[in-house]
Amino acid sequence: MDSMLLLYLMSELFPTQSRVIYIDHQLQSRSTEWGTLVQQHAESLNIPFILEKVSVEAGNLEQQARNARYQAYQQHLKSNEILVLAHHQQDQAETLLLRLFSGAGVYGLAAMQQFDVRSDLTIWRPFLQLSREQIAQWSAQLGFDYVTDPSNHDTHYDRAWCREQLWPVLQQRFPKMQAAVTRSSDLMQDAAEILDQVLQADWQHCATDRELDLIKLSQLSTARQRQLLSAWVKGNDQYRPSFDMVQRLRQEVILAKPDAQASLHINQHYFVRYQKKIYRLTQAERNAEKASSFPDVLMQHYEIGKTIDVAAGQFTIRPHKIGLSAQLLGRELSLIQRQGGEKIHLYGRVGSWPLKKAIQEAQILPWLRHTIQILVVDNVMLGVFSPKGFWLAQSEYLEQGGWQPSLISDCNDFFHQSISYDE
Repeated sequence: MDSMLLLYLMSELFPTQSRVIYIDHQLQSRSTEWGTLVQQHAESLNIPFILEKVSVEAGNLEQQARNARYQAYQQHLKSNEILVLAHHQQDQAETLLLRLFSGAGVYGLAAMQQFDVRSDLTIWRPFLQLSREQIAQWSAQLGFDYVTDPSNHDTHYDRAWCREQLWPVLQQRFPKMQAAVTRSSDLMQDAAEILDQVLQADWQHCATDRELDLIKLSQLSTARQRQLLSAWVKGNDQYRPSFDMVQRLRQEVILAKPDAQASLHINQHYFVRYQKKIYRLTQAERNAEKASSFPDVLMQHYEIGKTIDVAAGQFTIRPHKIGLSAQLLGRELSLIQRQGGEKIHLYGRVGSWPLKKAIQEAQILPWLRHTIQILVVDNVMLGVFSPKGFWLAQSEYLEQGGWQPSLISDCNDFFHQSISYDE
């Protein structure tokens, strides 16, 4: 009834700018028949009609049906279009109660917004302040046909149970409960907006998309720490992690012993602590060292202006004030995978020291150290490719006006561009 009333409203307000999308979840035997009814109404109002059949995955049926529905919407929405939905005041109150029962915080209890601007779509809910009784009266005046989905009364589902069994009891005791609960949602939306402003400032102070500074985090109050952790872990995912998962991140990663290999897997990512920061890693980044496909020895030729790809990233060969001899250009040089135990005499420093020590001093993250490769000619170390750049080694092949590889983008950029965090 509410969706059909919305169709009539949009045909009056925006007769040439509206389209109707009927999502057939294929969960009811008569769903095709219902689609035909919607199509007939749309055609009578000269509104374009789209039928989209979706398959609902196993699991929580209500959640999976919602996911399938929104994925279908996004397939048809253009960049300048708004998705208009018929949620009303009782839907809002039911949403708040169900989220309250699941232990939601401010953002969850803010429930649905009348104008919901997201990164991938914008939603308008014009009926959100209307009661179901008002919608029924309006619909009766227009006198159109509509269908009531029988699953709306199936108390196996949480929302139907709330509507059929809990709602009458609460409303008998608190007749104005629906409007009051909706008002609470409005107040929570105000609180969420204020919290967002604080959260944005804390994020800029403590975090980037990939890393979180634990020293700066510790300067915040416990409540602000918890909110920032929750938002940062969520990233681009649809939902925040549970309260328990945020607590686990604090106990198992942030408060773990400094020498511990502290990490936690949440949704599609690993959250790993190294020194005084937490890093967000994809599965591919986490497993990169184990799945390394780089050969132990690779023969390469170098020319001025040439761009080369190595394990640590992308480099270009450029002239340099002090660099490798021009005699090495065009010559076959060996690129050797680091094995451990190597020593390096860095240009400008006194004496040789373990390459491992140089890597630690450069603060190269442990999960990127497998990308270290050594440039060699005739068993002489010329330098080392690292995610922080090329480290020139002291050797007889150095000269003024020589050349060096210059870092363009490191392997972090490769993962970020090609994997996009699975988000």
